[in-house]
Amino acid sequence: MGHFQFLAQPVWVNLLVLTPFALYFVGRSRSIQISGRQFLFATCFALAFGFVEAAVVVYLHAATGLLPGYTRTSSEVQRSGVTPQQLPPISELPQSLLTIKELPQSLLTVEVLREGATIVMLLSIALLAESRAKERWALFLWTFAWWDISYYVALWATIRWPTSLKDLDILFLIPVPWVAQVWFPLLVSALTVIAVGLSKKQIRV
Repeated sequence: MGHFQFLAQPVWVNLLVLTPFALYFVGRSRSIQISGRQFLFATCFALAFGFVEAAVVVYLHAATGLLPGYTRTSSEVQRSGVTPQQLPPISELPQSLLTIKELPQSLLTVEVLREGATIVMLLSIALLAESRAKERWALFLWTFAWWDISYYVALWATIRWPTSLKDLDILFLIPVPWVAQVWFPLLVSALTVIAVGLSKKQIRV
């Protein structure tokens, strides 16, 4: 079990913790009007999408031989991967980052594109559900938060990872790898859900 790390990397990633507080104060000063039905459907989508995201990660690790109990099944992934320039030498990397360094460049490119597509899908839900910018932003953050929580729950349910909230994870690769212990994204997501929940009196049913 690793030591508790307070800060995520790069340093600017830590500013994400301010997002739920900004959302809360905007909701209190200027009423956020989103129906309960919109929240329900957005939450269902987020929970299902979180499981799909976790399944993709499990399949990727299994196909590349990085998941215990599975062997490599693709000749391509047997070739050594290209190390992203943003990452430090392998000797300085936490164990969770070794996955990136072992991926071939083709799969790494696919991962970056998949992450971009993920954001587009989550954003599309908010754009389709609401026409006002404030409500769209709130619904996007709500959906993103539940998707993120569902992702980690699904990973733990399927492969029993993370084993601890102090496990390191790669949150995103765009524009550079975001690295933090698991508690950090879960904290931001939980605070986002709470921030929206505290604005419930200002949301129409």
